[in-house]
Amino acid sequence: MKKTFPLQHEKKSPARVVESIKNELRKYLKREKKKKLPSGADFWDFDCRFGKSQEESVQMSFNQLIRALDEVDSKECYIEIVAKVGVKIVEDTNSE
Repeated sequence: MKKTFPLQHEKKSPARVVESIKNELRKYLKREKKKKLPSGADFWDFDCRFGKSQEESVQMSFNQLIRALDEVDSKECYIEIVAKVGVKIVEDTNSE
């Protein structure tokens, strides 16, 4: 998902607009997590970017992105979420 969201609406308060964006992002993640994993993968991971525009966007985790939405002070924001496969790393603690 690569999308620029308007943060102002003529009939909605800014807080409601932000909440609807958060809802859309959570629904997108839920939909992506339901997809079948390729062989050798353990879970779906997500690369997220957030900023005022695509050029100004910075990489962050999904939880940081949700928090950043509460603090944004512009008329629109750019959000990019790209799904990737994740593999669990098992550490061997019994190697003495």
